[in-house]
Amino acid sequence: MDAYLDDYTAVGVIILAGIVLAAGMLGVNRLMRPRVAAREKQLTYESGVDPVGAGWAQSTVRYYVYAFLYVIFAVDAVFLFPWAVVLEDIGRAAAVEMGIFIGILVVGLAYAWRKGVLSWT
Repeated sequence: MDAYLDDYTAVGVIILAGIVLAAGMLGVNRLMRPRVAAREKQLTYESGVDPVGAGWAQSTVRYYVYAFLYVIFAVDAVFLFPWAVVLEDIGRAAAVEMGIFIGILVVGLAYAWRKGVLSWT
């Protein structure tokens, strides 16, 4: 039973050390920071340009769709590379499954293209 609890003791000591280290770094940061912030530090920062107008602006949903499509195809590439490495070992059934997977991706891409999502203007 003591050996069993020793494992938990080691994990507890590591967690405690992490908490102490994080608290120590935050404490040192609090001690070393400047006490009075300059007026310039309180201003809104917009890429080096002085802020103009309201802080809210509309953006088109097209940017989000591009980002969403990018994430989808990037994640799919993560699945394709390991599959391609072991293709010879896993057989024809896995090749058919991957063909179905790629087919679904092509249908989704064709749908996005047909809806005009991929045109930038």
